[in-house]
Amino acid sequence: MPAYKDSRQGTWYASFYFENWQGVKQKKLKRGFATKKDALAWEREFLLQQAADLTMTFEAFVEIYITDKKKRLRENTWSTKEHIIRTKILPYFKEKRLSEIKPRDVIAWQNEMLNYRDKNGKAYSPTYLKTLHGQLSAILNHAVRFYGLKSNAAATAGCMGSEKHKEMLFWTKEEYLKFAEVMMDKPQSYYAFEVLYWCGIREGELLALTPADFDLDKGLLSITKSYQRLKGRDVITDPKTPKSVRVIQMPQFLTDEIRDYLKSLYKVQPDQRIFEVTKSYLHHEMDRGAKEAGVKRIRIHDLRHSHVSLLIEMGFSALAIADRVGHESVDITYKYAHLFPSKQQEMAQKLNMERKEG
Repeated sequence: MPAYKDSRQGTWYASFYFENWQGVKQKKLKRGFATKKDALAWEREFLLQQAADLTMTFEAFVEIYITDKKKRLRENTWSTKEHIIRTKILPYFKEKRLSEIKPRDVIAWQNEMLNYRDKNGKAYSPTYLKTLHGQLSAILNHAVRFYGLKSNAAATAGCMGSEKHKEMLFWTKEEYLKFAEVMMDKPQSYYAFEVLYWCGIREGELLALTPADFDLDKGLLSITKSYQRLKGRDVITDPKTPKSVRVIQMPQFLTDEIRDYLKSLYKVQPDQRIFEVTKSYLHHEMDRGAKEAGVKRIRIHDLRHSHVSLLIEMGFSALAIADRVGHESVDITYKYAHLFPSKQQEMAQKLNMERKEG
């Protein structure tokens, strides 16, 4: 396995043949190494990767993991995972041989993460610590399931941190109507929040909407895509889950409002986004509207909770609601039931009446 000196650049390069997964011989060339040793080390790790040899470094296996997983995930999801891998996991484990990572190594890494403090003395949150451990465990579990690693050292070491469920806030219909009234001074904001509240769609789904997504004669809204702003560019992706692709029947008043809104847009094209604003803009508008209306500030996503909660209060089944809002499982919808304590009171009153009548 020789390495070669590039006399013009003053660097080293590796050039060799290998057999790919189909058994076909291919040539591999990699330039720009500072030393012959670096070039040979890279060649050795590359060949170990091709053979899925568990004596490869953790860093080398991560490249296999990336190849296997990256195209299966939404771009923004992968971006978050890759940042964690490259900044929080690789710096500690990259030189270790995959087969030699022990639970004690994971525990030592956990302690580093637990002891971390930023310049203001702030530690990582329990939720973030749990996310970090989950990503390390996912990489090692991938090696166990598909590449013959005997055990997952992260699973043996046990988790760190904890998952803190964010409080599920919502507006009642009365609170939303107060908010909507003060938003009427900015039509784009008003109509955006109308769609969010009365259809229960996600923020990314809203920002991806085009005129072609509406059948105003039938009052239908088709959700087929989602919008993300990634690394300074606009990205249209598939919705969050397969169930997120759906057709929503809009109430007549909202159909009329959207018809008016589309007419107000200057030469809007069928495939042009009708809410060309940022998520930051919507958040600022939520701040403004909540303050002026005198209602509690909730998150943009809580408008979705509010829609589900309203449908529960109106007596619709969990199955019907899940279908409308694109929940992957009816179990997700059931998590909202606690939002209406008045239902508990109503149940208690009816049970009381049943007892009296008995």
